[in-house]
Amino acid sequence: MMTFRRMAKRGNRSGVPAPADISDEALELIAARFRVLGEPSRPKLLRALEAGELSVSALIVATGLTQANASRHLQTLTQAGILGRRRDGTKVLYHIADPGIFRLCELVCGSLQTQLERHASAFAAN
Repeated sequence: MMTFRRMAKRGNRSGVPAPADISDEALELIAARFRVLGEPSRPKLLRALEAGELSVSALIVATGLTQANASRHLQTLTQAGILGRRRDGTKVLYHIADPGIFRLCELVCGSLQTQLERHASAFAAN
C-alpha cells in the first residue's frame, strides 16, 4: 500500500500532504485498510503470525478462534494483501506478506498510549 506521501502530489515543503493533495480514490484505499483491521480477531491473528509462519490449526490454538471464524478472517487478510499463504502437503501455512502492517500497528498503539497518558495526567490533576 502506498503511503500518504507517495499518494500526495509533491511540493508540500513539510513532506506532509495537505488533505486536498490526496485523491478520493487514495482515501478510499486507506479507509479500506483500516476497515480490514477493524475486527479485533484480525490483529489477534497478525500478532500470532509476528513470530513466523503458522498453520490454521496453530493459529486457532494461538488465538482461541474457531476454525470457521479464523478461516474467514484469514481469507479477508489474505485478500487485502496483508497475509500470504502456501500449501505444505495438506496444511495451509500463513505468513505476513506486508510487514509494514506492524509499523502501522505500532503507530496506532503509540498514539493510543499517548492519549491514555494524557487522560491519566488530566485525571490525576483533578
